[in-house]
Amino acid sequence: MPSSAPGTFPDVQAIVRDLLRTRAELADAYVDDAPPAGFDGTQKAVLISRMGGAWVDDLHVDRPLIQLEVYGPQKSVAHTLANAARAALLAATGTVFGTSFVSEVIEEDGPRWLPDYIYAGANRYLCILRFTVRTD
Repeated sequence: MPSSAPGTFPDVQAIVRDLLRTRAELADAYVDDAPPAGFDGTQKAVLISRMGGAWVDDLHVDRPLIQLEVYGPQKSVAHTLANAARAALLAATGTVFGTSFVSEVIEEDGPRWLPDYIYAGANRYLCILRFTVRTD
């Protein structure tokens, strides 16, 4: 019988946040799962959201879809930042975080330009990655 129940899957948003916060190329960007106070879409930021995915009980893995919303003061800055975040996550295969092991990261979509209807002056790119994270 498995030692973890589906309710105990890892916090992949926190894993992604911690991974991106250690990257030198993202050091001057805000990285979290919610925007900072006063955010207007023109700051350098990477916002992380779990969009879905599934726990595979027989394999003891979580397979979440993680969306990155990447902002910058100019479109070119947002694009560069999106590519840096994407590259860092695609290279995360084999990474261990506590009792979680990232066994695979696959790009599902992006990065792609998408207007932001909340922040009128925003320069935003989106990308979606699928993680496979094993827990013990």
